[in-house]
Amino acid sequence: MENDIQQILLTQEQIQNRIRELGQVLTAEYADKNPVIIGVLKGVVVFYADMIRQIKVPCQLDFMWLSSYSGTNSTGKMLVRQDVTADIKGRHVLILEDIYDTGTSLDFTVRHLAEKEPASIKICTLLDKPERRRPGITLQADYVGFTIPNAFVVGYGLDYNEKYRNLPFVGILKPEVYEK
Repeated sequence: MENDIQQILLTQEQIQNRIRELGQVLTAEYADKNPVIIGVLKGVVVFYADMIRQIKVPCQLDFMWLSSYSGTNSTGKMLVRQDVTADIKGRHVLILEDIYDTGTSLDFTVRHLAEKEPASIKICTLLDKPERRRPGITLQADYVGFTIPNAFVVGYGLDYNEKYRNLPFVGILKPEVYEK
């Protein structure tokens, strides 16, 4: 798998250091709020597991599973494969996301959750790729691990055709791998 990586963009150490920093900020933000922390599957699993251990306040964990990708491209059509099971009405919600790319899925997620009348919704994304944002998407992440260039990245939960999620770093995939 590592032979398919053109460049390591973020090392495991860089990622863990940033997660510790975000954990301190989120711990202060959510003190006495008992938030519901919602992960958007599947790519968020690695980030989610590391991030929740750095948030030092009582919280409830939940997940959503959305689908919009086919290979390297977003189809733009959202499918809710699994909705949250928690009752979030009147609760503070923190969405954890692996990558904020085109904005289609995150915009959908926020609108979908807002219909359930939470007290607040905030977004924490490991990676932000603003160059890829679709026109009309104005949503901003409240907490960002790293802003990255417009490159196809894998590792640390991110995949290409369900491969590379288990790499401990974020790397840029060689174009010849996905342009076949």
